[in-house]
Amino acid sequence: MSTQHLSEQEIIRREKLQELQKLGIDPYPAPLYPVNITAEKIKQEYKGEENKADFADVCLAGRIMSIRDMGKASFAKMQDSTGSIQLYIKRDEICPGEDKTLYDKVWKHLTDIGDIFGVKGYVFTTKTGETSVHVTELTFLTKSLKPLPIVKEKDGETFDAVSDPEFRYRQRYVDLIINPTVKDTFLKRSQLINTIRDFLNAQGALEVDTPVLQAIPGGAAARPFITHHNALDVPFYLRIANELYLKRLIVGGFDWVYEFSRNFRNEGMDRTHNPEFTVLEWYTAYKDYFWMMEITEQLFEKIANTLHNSTKVQVGDKEIDFKAPFKRISIYDAIQEHTGFDVSNMNETELREVCKKLNIHTEASMGKGKLIDELFGNKCEMHYIQPTFIIDYPVEMSPLTKKHRSKAGLVERFELMVNGKEIANAYSELNDPIDQRERFEEQAELLKRGDDEAMYIDNDFLRALEYGMPPTSGIGIGIDRLVMLMTNQPSIQDVLLFPQMRPEKTGE
Repeated sequence: MSTQHLSEQEIIRREKLQELQKLGIDPYPAPLYPVNITAEKIKQEYKGEENKADFADVCLAGRIMSIRDMGKASFAKMQDSTGSIQLYIKRDEICPGEDKTLYDKVWKHLTDIGDIFGVKGYVFTTKTGETSVHVTELTFLTKSLKPLPIVKEKDGETFDAVSDPEFRYRQRYVDLIINPTVKDTFLKRSQLINTIRDFLNAQGALEVDTPVLQAIPGGAAARPFITHHNALDVPFYLRIANELYLKRLIVGGFDWVYEFSRNFRNEGMDRTHNPEFTVLEWYTAYKDYFWMMEITEQLFEKIANTLHNSTKVQVGDKEIDFKAPFKRISIYDAIQEHTGFDVSNMNETELREVCKKLNIHTEASMGKGKLIDELFGNKCEMHYIQPTFIIDYPVEMSPLTKKHRSKAGLVERFELMVNGKEIANAYSELNDPIDQRERFEEQAELLKRGDDEAMYIDNDFLRALEYGMPPTSGIGIGIDRLVMLMTNQPSIQDVLLFPQMRPEKTGE
């Protein structure tokens, strides 16, 4: 016996389902339905008398979103994956014989908003000038048992869209049906990813896959999710980054590799953080971070132009221009500019003092690198609205980065800041295995001090470096944050189809 609690509407819909079955209509038929056109294609290409012959035999399918009953005829709105179109349904045309059950009973009494139909017919223009499909054949394809939230529409404008984020993120499938702009965000997301792929492939880069389950979580400073592999009887970690695997491939002889990596970090959730997220990382042999800045500018300019036909993108009340070149400033200069403190020669104790003066909370486990990171994060990053490369980080902040060619104590690294947030992080990669081992050992000391984001020592990666990795530049770009920017969405949850949420408490 089902324990599902049904509303009055849901009970009525189930009764209609039984009625359909009694009439011999399968509300969930198996055969292919021969769709040959979309709502959008009809609206874009139908020109009335001049090409109506091309639209004399259309077949489309979709969800019924509204019905206007006029007795022996009806108008309805059908929505497919591309948009919606008006249907005109005349009783005597879909029921040419004596039996009018299909119209009088099935269409008028057993059909609900949300049901999915297939229609065949021809395209015409109504007296009010609306391109519509004159239906000659109607097929029930799916009975909807749950009513959709009502969304009002007038003159193509949506009013009263469902805006409750709890409902929208948890039931994204409904959000996509009733809020037309939501689908557009995800189409743009796909377009953005394809633009990056095309750009990299055209440059000769190779797309690869690396493990999501890792024996050692490496390549970033983050707290991992831990799982257990039963057959091997060992703990595994969900990937926090794919960096160390991609670098192994550079050792192996590939000159340029990239991966759209699904990463997992067991950390807080907010408007720019989700525990599961997508990062693009690529590594290119014989390049440095100056080259990487230039190619990153080219890529971002191309993405903006592809999605918006302009380098200028509206983000909230700001206009952000991705026209190259972007501004460059060192992290120490940025901190001095926004706090008045020159921290370039300070030790850990002095940095703690500065944080204290600026009311920045610190933990005993934080080393010099973390303290500088807190200073920049709390006092500087929000000021960089236009694309800005923050460059030349202290060595303590960057355990995988090559030491600066001319500035002692610094590394060749940049972070790209846009709209006050980090969008990309890039290095001239560390390829000295002895230096890398020492940096890993320093990280291991931080782990002992209680820093659960410090890096583990990856001996296999060190072994790979000992075979020789060519000079390499690498970058990580947060795809979700980039999509937020390029689609003007304020929250990461709005660019993830299924963001993480607490499990529902209901039994359904």
